[in-house]
Amino acid sequence: MNQQSTLIYELKGLKKIYNNETVLNIRRLQFHRGTIYGIVGPIGSGKTTLLNLMSGHDKESDGLLKYDMNQFKTNWLGKTLSTPEIQLFNSEKINNNAKVSNLLSSNKIDNVSKYFNNSSLKLIQNKNIKNLSKGEVAYLNMILAVNSDPRVLLIDDYAINFDKNMELDFRKKLILMNKNLGTTILLSAPNDQNLKFISSVLIYLDNGHISKIRSGVAKTSKKYTKSSNDKKSVKSKRFNSKKRTNR
Repeated sequence: MNQQSTLIYELKGLKKIYNNETVLNIRRLQFHRGTIYGIVGPIGSGKTTLLNLMSGHDKESDGLLKYDMNQFKTNWLGKTLSTPEIQLFNSEKINNNAKVSNLLSSNKIDNVSKYFNNSSLKLIQNKNIKNLSKGEVAYLNMILAVNSDPRVLLIDDYAINFDKNMELDFRKKLILMNKNLGTTILLSAPNDQNLKFISSVLIYLDNGHISKIRSGVAKTSKKYTKSSNDKKSVKSKRFNSKKRTNR
């Protein structure tokens, strides 16, 4: 199989500038299909900006970002058009005026009760989302994420408000999604405490630049290479699914 054919994202000279300040500057980075990636970095490192660009929710200021061998389409105003097969989950995705039960129902989530068997979580179902704590919103966001069926799943601030058992439960669901459907998954977090156990490849950001790339504990990737001049190429094993051969 040609290495190029396994690429799902390719970034070259990618920059994002806000108010004359460069917040993201990546010389070269590649992502391969069917792999789980962890994006690690402190606040302000560029994690959220990178996920927004890769989801098509924002447009790069300079450079090249290709998804499935092509750049994102734009409208006549230059705004990136949404790609339904790419789903980004963060706190901004949820409609704050909705009720939790209505949101879950509208997203056709089956067996909702299994997510609220904990006594501290049962009360969430009847609340308005605007009245939820950050931890409760994060939990609700993850329910929506693991019940979605995108080709690419991006989750910002993964598990930062979860206890150990909650994180482990969702980790298993994401790994199963990746295994059964071949979903490419990108997760971001301020540290690698949880990401190293689910990710095949860890990409560390610092002040908008890639500082290093490492293998995660999850050994599903083949290898990665780091060349000179900050050219990073992450090479991963393509997931071959009998159910979905072109994920």
